[in-house]
Amino acid sequence: MGAIRTEARDGVLELTIDRPPANAIDSATSRELGEAFVAFRDDPSLRVAIITGAGDRFFSAGWDLKAAAAGDLEDYGEGGFAGLTERFDLDKPVIAAVNGFAAGGGFELALACDLIVASSTATFLLPEVNLGFVPDAGGVFRLPVRMPRAIAMELLLTGRRMDAAEAARWGVVNRVTEPSGLLDAAKQIAARIAAAAPLATRAVKAIVAATEELPVQNGYAALRDGSIPAYDRAIGSDDAQEGPRAFTEDRDPEWTGR
Repeated sequence: MGAIRTEARDGVLELTIDRPPANAIDSATSRELGEAFVAFRDDPSLRVAIITGAGDRFFSAGWDLKAAAAGDLEDYGEGGFAGLTERFDLDKPVIAAVNGFAAGGGFELALACDLIVASSTATFLLPEVNLGFVPDAGGVFRLPVRMPRAIAMELLLTGRRMDAAEAARWGVVNRVTEPSGLLDAAKQIAARIAAAAPLATRAVKAIVAATEELPVQNGYAALRDGSIPAYDRAIGSDDAQEGPRAFTEDRDPEWTGR
């Protein structure tokens, strides 16, 4: 039996890491997540994914150190750690629903998502320097651009814990909820994304990925020189005509993804 539970409904894929006691990720689980994200990427009926952890104490404790000590090599598989941290070809949104501790690779998995919804009991930390290694599954890259660099460096260099309220204050998470309302909040956001034009949402993600480090002028140039194909597909699609037509006819649009 695998360590990942999946459920798909109304264009939304829910992925749950179910590996007691701490939802730690070993090589097999990382590869299983990678397969799930590939299936999500390649299924045109799925528009957004939510990833969470089973139970109410751990989103994920990250890399399974006990398995590593027992000889489990760091064979993350396609997509890097947890199947997502290096999956740069995933053009659909992913939401992390963080329900408890997101430690080490668990925090890095959440940072690899496009949005983070956190329980008020969530805790984030990157303790790697205190264990003799480095948060190299994306933490050293993503955290300093998700929050003020000085605070990110403090977290990276000390391994201290950050609670949900602080994460929200720095803009690391989108929303903080009561524990009982966490998944509902994530599903509400996912439903709104799933209801939008699929090519447009994919184009937005592609444009941000391609231009977020560019000056605005260069971003416009990238849109206009054809270097972001997802943008050209979106603006030239049938859906780009359906949206205004549905608006003028006072009805909900019927997206075809074409």
